[in-house]
Amino acid sequence: MLLEYFVKRYASRMGENIRSIDKKTVELFQSYNWPGNIRELQNVIERSVILSSGDVFAVDESWLSKESSQPVSRASQPFKGEARDEREIIEAALAESKGRVSGPSGAAAKLGIPPSTLEFRIKVLNIRKSQFRFG
Repeated sequence: MLLEYFVKRYASRMGENIRSIDKKTVELFQSYNWPGNIRELQNVIERSVILSSGDVFAVDESWLSKESSQPVSRASQPFKGEARDEREIIEAALAESKGRVSGPSGAAAKLGIPPSTLEFRIKVLNIRKSQFRFG
């Protein structure tokens, strides 16, 4: 029910005419454990609507499987140490992702945290994402 609601919501915002949802996508959404809860669900759906080219909603399976199978490492827990360490970890992830925060190759995915959390920490630490876009 949430899947249908958000698909309709984002499709109408973007002027897309999505008439149905791919059965495999529904099964994928039902089997995924959603560690980022409703925000992660919204982000995945919004990205998929933006990238859709037809009237059937489908999600790239790798967006969910990569996020759920990432090993937890020191880099995926940037908020456990000093602010200086946190800044270095976030900046390294931003450099590796060329300033991109969300998406399967974004810094948030590399760190194993929700994009909204990373955006908040970037703001608090006053990090300029733009300096990493071309580096």
